[in-house]
Amino acid sequence: MDIGKIIDDSFTYAKEGLVGKWETWILLIISCIIFPLFMGYMMRIYRGENPSPAVDNWGNLFIDGIKLLVVGLIYAIPVLILGVVLIGSTGLALFLSIKLPHVDPAAIIGLLAAILFGAIILVIVIVIIGLILATAGVRFARTGSFGEAFNFSAIFNHIGRIGWVMYITALLMMVIIVGLIKIICLSVPFIGILLLLIVAPFTGIFSARYLTLLYDTAVPE
Repeated sequence: MDIGKIIDDSFTYAKEGLVGKWETWILLIISCIIFPLFMGYMMRIYRGENPSPAVDNWGNLFIDGIKLLVVGLIYAIPVLILGVVLIGSTGLALFLSIKLPHVDPAAIIGLLAAILFGAIILVIVIVIIGLILATAGVRFARTGSFGEAFNFSAIFNHIGRIGWVMYITALLMMVIIVGLIKIICLSVPFIGILLLLIVAPFTGIFSARYLTLLYDTAVPE
């Protein structure tokens, strides 16, 4: 797998789908605001449509987007539970300890250490779930089956056929590229949020195409 080619192809795919097609770009900005619509559009890209699909059949887009959103929310459940258990409860204990008439410095330090440890565990879990979800989303789009979105043995097998090191490296590159674009937009005074919204269709299409190509690099069984 050549990550450079995936980046170049994804960039070209997004550019050809948007640049000069301002009506499409505006419609996708609207779909970004009505988020399930854009997730439905990503589903079309995940299915391998090339060139980038038209923005039509809004009802189907919305339904597909809701389905993909449900998959993402289910994957987010462990993060929410851990966040409440590991950080929320410890943070509450810290708050109550500070309110006591006699504050115990050792207890405060212990609670702060517990919050830090919980945050590290939470980040690790988020990364693991993100690695799985990157393939699960494409798998769900291709199969149309909720069960396949949570078929962990098949998902891990697919990632293994891509190569775990290459897979993680490729996802890290995508996160860095998209993250830099967002940071640049937000760094512009006064209109940063507006720029981020305008660029959102491009970064979204780029990411969806990137994940699609990454998924398709798996060695056939």
